[in-house]
Formats: sequence, structure tokens, C-alpha cells
Amino acid sequence: MTIPPNEAGAVLTIDLGALAANYRAIAAMGAGVPTAAVVKADAYGLGIEKAGPALAAAGCSTFFVAHLSEAKRLRAAVPSATIYVLNGLFGAALDTYFAHNIRPVLGSRGDVEIFAAHCETVGRRLPAAVHVDTGMNRLGLDLAEAALLAEPGAAALAFEPALLMSHFACADDPAHPLTARQIDRFQQIRGLFPGIPGSLANSAGCMLPAARHDLMRPGVALYGARFVADRDPLAPVMTLEAPIIQVRGVRAGDTVGYGASWTAARASRIAVVSVGYADGYLRQAGSTDRKTGAPMRVNGVLCQPAGRVSMDLIAIDVTEAGAVAAGDTATLIGDGIGVDDVAEAAGTIGYEILTSLGRRYHRRYTG
Repeated sequence: MTIPPNEAGAVLTIDLGALAANYRAIAAMGAGVPTAAVVKADAYGLGIEKAGPALAAAGCSTFFVAHLSEAKRLRAAVPSATIYVLNGLFGAALDTYFAHNIRPVLGSRGDVEIFAAHCETVGRRLPAAVHVDTGMNRLGLDLAEAALLAEPGAAALAFEPALLMSHFACADDPAHPLTARQIDRFQQIRGLFPGIPGSLANSAGCMLPAARHDLMRPGVALYGARFVADRDPLAPVMTLEAPIIQVRGVRAGDTVGYGASWTAARASRIAVVSVGYADGYLRQAGSTDRKTGAPMRVNGVLCQPAGRVSMDLIAIDVTEAGAVAAGDTATLIGDGIGVDDVAEAAGTIGYEILTSLGRRYHRRYTG
């Protein structure tokens, strides 16, 4: 579902061709290692029903989501895919895994026991991934729990351990010592589960040969955001363009926006667009007298917000952008402005910008 362009405050264009190209580029890094795709959070905000088939057409056959509800949506869009649910079991929904051919990622001893009992009840060794913790200290069996699970051998388990996986904490920082420790720990734990495929590499981990194992699972890199601190992102996947709804003049010394936190240093022209933090363009991306906000482009000229981002509106200083009128376009993301540029101005990361994009846009898919 999308809003008609003449009823929306802005147009969000999603380039499925760029998404597919990014997937192929990451897969090529692995030199033959199978490559999955993480499409949780509605494919990082870009639409799981569109992103899933585009990635499948590019060669992806295994997907990871966070919630069971996401897995069901993806199953409808990509019927033949292998789908894992990262956040584990969802209580009374156990039958849903079997009904929709979905695999849980078992991240605790409780998860293992519940799923094993369910398999015994239905009389089937249903497949699941086993998540072991190697340093994130979030989800996953610890080393002792993993050793206890492995002791009788995989064939003796009530469920089928189809994948052994762990998750990096700091792989986006190549110099962080925890990354090497996690690689070593995962290799040790794999020795307890001979014959079971392993998966450790997230987006940044795909660049580390020792982390690739049997299945890479990139996420944010697919969507055109930065995934390694010292490396440019892959191809941008989305643009956000908003028609200007009003242009007004302000005098030197006038303030703009809530809190009067931005003061015009000269006579200025201010353009207003119908986008705000209710649309996922974060409040902290605005400008004040003490802080420069996120870049925006009008008439090909880089401009800055004038004041705070409000719930539904952003004011932009277009004094240097030439003749600007209502109906002209302001580019908030795209045309050289990446999600990471907006994130930096807002004091956050590209992940949050992507996954915060709201539902009041007209969504247009290309590629």
C-alpha cells in the first residue's frame, strides 16, 4: 500500500535494481560462499514484499527476519525461500513455524527445550538454527550450554540443527580486538557441532575471510548505508524528495521554528516541505545557531534546515539556491546525500534513518 503522490508530503523512491546489485557485489566478496539477506524491520524500512522478490531474483535463497510476523509476510512474497526468525520462539505461535515452513533461531536453553518438545509432539525433526554467544552478550547459548547441547550428537536431538550461528558486536571497526576473539570462539564452538553449517558474517564480516564460514548474512550493506567505518557504502538504494509547499522571506535577526533556536544571520528565503519527524526524518537532523543540520539539495545547491525539524514540516534556508518557488523539489536523501549524512547530523546511524522512514510517503519502486 502507498499514498497517491498528490496526497503525500514526499516521494520515497526505492531502486530495487541497486538493491540487487548490492547483493551481487557482497556475494562476490565471498568467493563462492552462499549469501543470505537480512530483511528484518520491513527490509530496513524499504518494504519486505518488494525487497524479498528482488533479492531472490538476484540469487538469494536464504533470508533472516526478526519477528514471526515478518517471516509470514516474506513467505507469501518468496514462497521457495529458506527463512529464519532471529528473535527466536514466539510462544503459542509454535505451530506457525511448521505451517509456513519457517525456521526459528534458538537463542537460549529455554528455546531449545521448548522447540525440542514441540518437535516430539508433532513427530517431526523440524529444522532450526542454533545461536551461540561469542561476545555480544545479548542472545545465544553460552559455551557451556552449547557443549551440553552438542554432547549427544546432532542426530540425537529432537530437532534438526540446520545452522550454527553467532553475531558480531564490533565488526564495523576492523581494529577492534573483540572481532578476532569472536572469530576464534566461533571456530572453537563449531568443533562441537561437526557437519553443521556455520554462519558468523554480518555486513562487515563479509569482508573478513575468516568470518565467512558456510553462509554470509549481510543486512545494512544491502540498503546503501555505511557498514565499515573506513569504507564507502555500496550503491544508494533510496531517494527522498519533497515538493516545496511555501517560500517566505525572513529578516536578519528573525528566528525560525520551535524554540526560536535558529536565527537568520541575514535577510533569508525559507522554503517549507511537508516532511517531519512523524515521517522518520529525525528531529535532531535540524539546525540551530550552534549546530549545522543535515544537508538538503534545492536547485542543485546544498542547503541546510532553518531550525528544528518539527512533526510534519521542515524549513530550509534556500537563500543561496536561486529562484525557488512552491512546487519545486527539495531532495532530503539522494543526489549525493546519503542516509549516513542525515544520520551524522542527527547523532545516530544509518540503520535508524532507514528503519524510521514513515508510511506517509508515496513509495515508488524502480529497477
